[in-house]
Amino acid sequence: MTELLDLRTDDGVATITLQHGKVNALCVELLAEIEEVAGRLAADASVGAVVITGGRRIFAAGADITQFAADTNPASFALADGGRVREVGGAFLRALGAVAALPMPTIAAINGVALGGGCELALACDFRIVAADARFGQPEILLGIIPGGGGTQRLARLVGPAVAKDLVFTGRTIDAAEATRVGLADRVVEPDDVLAAAQAWAADLARGPRRAIALAKRAIDAGLDRSIDDGLALEQDAFVEVFATRDATTGVQSFLEHGPGKAVFGG
Repeated sequence: MTELLDLRTDDGVATITLQHGKVNALCVELLAEIEEVAGRLAADASVGAVVITGGRRIFAAGADITQFAADTNPASFALADGGRVREVGGAFLRALGAVAALPMPTIAAINGVALGGGCELALACDFRIVAADARFGQPEILLGIIPGGGGTQRLARLVGPAVAKDLVFTGRTIDAAEATRVGLADRVVEPDDVLAAAQAWAADLARGPRRAIALAKRAIDAGLDRSIDDGLALEQDAFVEVFATRDATTGVQSFLEHGPGKAVFGG
């Protein structure tokens, strides 16, 4: 890893902290590191949940806009060519796709702002726990461009097309209360409590039946892009598969011997 990101693991929870300058701008280099770390975590059996944070002050203010310019001098300003734009967009696609594909639960712990690419990174997570004073938005339209890291797709799937179009077409920011109301935020806590609350939630999830959770996550996420019949078939395949796991043996045996809710899973 470079100085752009910090990774720490404790109690089955991996915490990824963005640390790129004052606003955690998502440059190509940081995105490549997120992709690489997500790939490693996906294969790490010791990790049962992942928290992504930008620290106490800010989550991420968006893409590094300088990477969209071939010349930043005001007198001779020129946008990057299509090849460079596709390179940056591809970095977002791969990094955020790697986060979304993690087989364990993921939680974005959000202080300050999550704007543009920062909001899109949060959308790639399963859950978002946010500070009471946090703000969200997809302000790309104010630059005359559109979101390129999932803002037109993951956002619409999460909050519905009408709300997504409102946020994308206007570029306006919303506060934690509105984010909760539209379904963008899952839990709101005081600013000083965001990371600890996210890690505690993640630790609870990490103590659960990890293979069962991974199969349930796969069925839910993949099923969203299929017909209901195809989604139900996918669920049935995962349902059969989970019975071949230690999770199922532990859970069903515990239920028969001790009743519901008493199983202790090994992680």
